[in-house]
Amino acid sequence: ITNETYYVLQKVARLMGTNNVDFCARLCHQASVSGLGATIGYGAPTCSLKDLIGSDLVLLWGTNLANNQPVAVKYLHYAKEAGTRVVVINTTIEKGLQNYWIPSNPKSALFGSKIADDFVIVKAGGDIALATAVAKLLIDWGAVDRTFVDAHTIGFEAYENHIRAQSMEDLLGRAGVSFAQVEWLARLVARARTMVTVWSMGLTQHRFGTQNVMAVADLHLMRGMIGREKTGLLPIRGHSGVQGGGEMAVNPHKFPGGVAINAENAEKLAAEWGHPVPATPGLTTAEMVDAAGRGELDFLYNIGGNLYATLPDPAQVVEAFGKIRVRVHQDINLNTSTLLDPGEIVLLLPAQTRYEQRGGGTSTNTERRIRFSPEIPGHPQIGEARPEWEIPGLVAAAARPDLSAALVFDDASDIRREIPRLIPSYAGIENMRESGDWVQWGGERLCENGDFPTFPDRRARFVPVDLPFNEVPDGWYALVNRRGKQFNSMVFANEDTLQGGLGRGDVLISAVDAGREGLADGDPVRLWNSHGEFRGVARVNDIRKGHLQVYWPEANALLPRVLDPVSLEPDYHTNVRLERLA
Repeated sequence: ITNETYYVLQKVARLMGTNNVDFCARLCHQASVSGLGATIGYGAPTCSLKDLIGSDLVLLWGTNLANNQPVAVKYLHYAKEAGTRVVVINTTIEKGLQNYWIPSNPKSALFGSKIADDFVIVKAGGDIALATAVAKLLIDWGAVDRTFVDAHTIGFEAYENHIRAQSMEDLLGRAGVSFAQVEWLARLVARARTMVTVWSMGLTQHRFGTQNVMAVADLHLMRGMIGREKTGLLPIRGHSGVQGGGEMAVNPHKFPGGVAINAENAEKLAAEWGHPVPATPGLTTAEMVDAAGRGELDFLYNIGGNLYATLPDPAQVVEAFGKIRVRVHQDINLNTSTLLDPGEIVLLLPAQTRYEQRGGGTSTNTERRIRFSPEIPGHPQIGEARPEWEIPGLVAAAARPDLSAALVFDDASDIRREIPRLIPSYAGIENMRESGDWVQWGGERLCENGDFPTFPDRRARFVPVDLPFNEVPDGWYALVNRRGKQFNSMVFANEDTLQGGLGRGDVLISAVDAGREGLADGDPVRLWNSHGEFRGVARVNDIRKGHLQVYWPEANALLPRVLDPVSLEPDYHTNVRLERLA
C-alpha cells in the first residue's frame, strides 16, 4: 500500500467523523513504535542497512531475516566479509541464519554465506531478563559510556538502581541461560566500539512487547550505540510499506505529523482541511473487532487486509464480522475474510496495484527511505479497478458531496503536494516523478551526535523495565509462532525450504521433549488449551526444550486475545498441552 493511499484513507475517516482508523503495524511493530518513542523520541529505525556492514557487533534479536526479510541478508553477507560478528538471540536455531544463498552474489549463490557466528537460545519471553542481566554486568564492570550518558540522556540513576536491585540468579532463570553465556555476551557488548541491534516479531508480539523494545534501547543508550556510523536500533519493517503507514497517521491516537489527538490539534487540522475532525482518540484494530462483537460497529472499510487470518482467536473475528451491518473490502485479490458471512451486506471493490495508479506512488522502507514507483505506461485497464487512493475518496464524496474538494484528487501527485504541509519530515516527496527518486527522512541516521530533538531537552530517556510474569506450568509448553514462504498472511508455498522442507502443519519440538513424550519425527500430534486446538505433525528440530513452534497464521486458533497495554498490539504467544494422536 502506498503512502498516498494511507494518507487519503486516514483523511477520509477523519472527515467522515471518526478516528477509528488503524493499519497492520498494530499487529507487528507497534510495540517498536511505542518503545522507541518512549526512549529516543522516534518511532522509527535510527540507522540504515549499510550500517550493518563493518559494525563490530550485530545482534539479531527475535528475528529470522532469512525467511522474512531476505533482502536484508545481503547486507549481513557484506557485514561478515567486513569482519562483523553476528549473534542471534532466539528460541530456535534457524538454519537460514546459519547459511544462506544470496542470488545477487555469485559466490554466495554457489556456496552459500555463513550468517550467524553464535546463537543464544533464550526462553520465550525471556528477553527482558537477558537484557537486564547484560546491563547488570556492564554496570558492575564500569562499561557504561558515561560521557554519552551524562551529556545526552536523563534517568540513568533510576535505571542503574533498578538494574542493581535485580538478582542475577532470578534473571538467569527467567532468561533460560547460564551465567557463562551472559558474561560472554556482555563482554562482546562491552568490547564493541559499534553495535547494531536488529529485531522483529520475536520481540514485539508479546503482551510486554513495548517493554522488550525499551530494554534493548536502554542497552544501546548505556553504551552510546546510537547516532553514529555503524550503530543503531533497527526494527526490520517494510511489509506493505508499513513504516509510511504510521507516518501518514493511519493511527487512532495520532493526527498527521505525529501529534496527539485533542481539541487543540483537531482545530488546527480542521483549519487545514476546511472541515471539522473528531477530537477524541479512536479504536485500534483489535478494539474495533471487539466493538463489532458487542454490536457497536455498524460499518467496516478494510483495505488490503485479512483480519480473519491475522488476528488471534479467528472464531471471534467470524462472530464479530457477522454483526457488522456493512463491510467493504477493497483489494487487488480475494482472501478468506472477504468470504465471511455479513450482517447485511459485503461490498468488494477492486483496486489497481501500485504500478497502475495515476501519478505513480511512494512507499517508505525500513530505513525511512521514501521511494517513488511510476505508473507503468500503457498498462491495460482491468475491469472496474481504480487506484487504491481514489476509491475511499469517491465513496466518501458520494455519501458527503460537500467533502468532494477535500477528498477527490486528479492523481497521486496532488496527494504528494499535500502531505508535506502536515508531515514536514516528508518534504521532498512532492518533487518525486521519476523511477528511483527517493528521499530518506531524517538522513542516514537519526539522533546524530547524541541529539534527540523530539524531546524538549533533546535528551534520550532511560526507562527501567520490570520483569514480566511469564511462567509455563508443569506439563505445558510455551508456544511460539513462525513464518515460512509467505507475505504476511498470504502463503506462497507449503514447504519452508530454509528449514529443510517443513510443512505448514508441522510442529517443531526439541529432541529432549520428543523423547519424553515418546514421539518420533513425523508422528501426528494435537496441541490444545482452553482456547482451541491444532492438529499437526511432530518435527524434531533445534528448538529450545519446553517450547513448540507452529506456523502463523495456521495456529491462531490457540491464541487468546491478549494485548500489550501500551501499544495495544496482540500477544501471539501462549501455553499449550501436547499429546500424540493414534
